Amino acid sequence: MVVPDEELKFDNMLMHIAQQHNGIEPLFDTFFGFLRRKTDFYTGAQKAMAETLVMSSFKKHLNVALKDKAAREESDQFEKPIPKAEPASIEEITTEGAKATPAPPAKPFVPTPQKEDLSKHVDETKLEEGEESEKGKLEPNAGNGGNYSNYSFTQTLEELEVKVPFDVNFKVKSKDCKVEIKEKSLSVGLKGHEPIVKGELYGKILTDEALWHLEDNAVVLSLEKFNKVEWWGTIIKGDEEISTKKVQPENSKLGDLDGETRSMVEKMMYDQRQKAAGKPTSDDEKKADTMSRFMEQHPEMDFSKCKWG
Repeated sequence: MVVPDEELKFDNMLMHIAQQHNGIEPLFDTFFGFLRRKTDFYTGAQKAMAETLVMSSFKKHLNVALKDKAAREESDQFEKPIPKAEPASIEEITTEGAKATPAPPAKPFVPTPQKEDLSKHVDETKLEEGEESEKGKLEPNAGNGGNYSNYSFTQTLEELEVKVPFDVNFKVKSKDCKVEIKEKSLSVGLKGHEPIVKGELYGKILTDEALWHLEDNAVVLSLEKFNKVEWWGTIIKGDEEISTKKVQPENSKLGDLDGETRSMVEKMMYDQRQKAAGKPTSDDEKKADTMSRFMEQHPEMDFSKCKWG
């Protein structure tokens, strides 16, 4: 059965909420508690119909679920559940419904991208004066992030997107994954196996805003930075860092920031470029401009013996 896009659009958000609960009852309790606290669902004009509305929606989706199950049974295409025993083993079911010869437990391994796909080191011959600290760092990718052998990431000043691919001989599903997102650490892998990505985060994130979903056998995480005026050099501390001085501001969606934050960020980035080039910062320029106007307004004063800086 093809599910309408309209029905799918909240799946990522709802999956994130469901993952925060230990079972269906706590999830229902949270939802109905929300209706109690934030709406007049129980006490408004339609309070007499509240239970009827709930049961109507329940029966609607119950009927759809039963029809879907009947259709699967008719075509004899049951989905084989993943055994709970560790390590997990996967058995393939052919399209004719016959069980294929069991393969050895599938151990995930990280795909090895072509060398041209991995982030390259900065060209040290093109470093400008004041950029000595960038030696040995990586060139940012098109999304102001980095491409590693086990993951890739892109970023704006506010958010990060991290992609962790799995190269396995079966279609990965959410229940196969083990994803732990904390304020200062991250772990991503398949159940029963060592994590593909694990360690302390480069910076702090807002865990309440963190989401993840599956896309082409890869876990894709959306993370919101705690500090929204800094570029991350990498995702996991200890990994090779990108040169944040090579980040392209036009890719950072500065237009999405509020006026005050945007002005502060643009000033910070301008000062960073000026310092790297050995030139005065915006504050230095402002001081020099103020002094220049003062000198013009007071030609009678002798500034020849004054020392600036």
